[in-house]
Amino acid sequence: MKFSVGDKAVHPAHGVGEVTSIEKKKIAGSDKRFYIMKIVDSGMTVMVPVDGVERLGLREVITKREAGKVYKELEKDEVAVTSQPWNRRYREYTEMLKSGSPIEVAKVLRDLSRLRGEKDLSFGERRLLEQARNLLVAELALARSVKEAKVLKDFEKLLGAPV
Repeated sequence: MKFSVGDKAVHPAHGVGEVTSIEKKKIAGSDKRFYIMKIVDSGMTVMVPVDGVERLGLREVITKREAGKVYKELEKDEVAVTSQPWNRRYREYTEMLKSGSPIEVAKVLRDLSRLRGEKDLSFGERRLLEQARNLLVAELALARSVKEAKVLKDFEKLLGAPV
């Protein structure tokens, strides 16, 4: 997968970013090319090796149709992770977030939002909920050409509480 300057891409750990430049750097004596990306949500700059895009999981922003599938996943009544205790759930949710799949991230958001309605989440689970929300909001807003506030309102309606 190739990106150009100005393209939006999704980094599995950081969310939506914009390729601001493509630079050559000398690493261990050999020239390597890197995408320089500015992450939309945090303003952080990350370097992604051009030849490591697939290994890392850098991908294009989902389409409007795929965004609809994410919303359908949020509506489902099922629970993706039923493990007990919280630390086992935490590990499973972390793996789901690392996958970079918007469907997997939606499952984390859905499950933890519902769980929060039943009991207090651990600090780690609250952080995962926030990370899942942040990863999805920017990408869904871009995919559907709406403001992030609209996506947050949609989440609130679908999940029954502010996320």
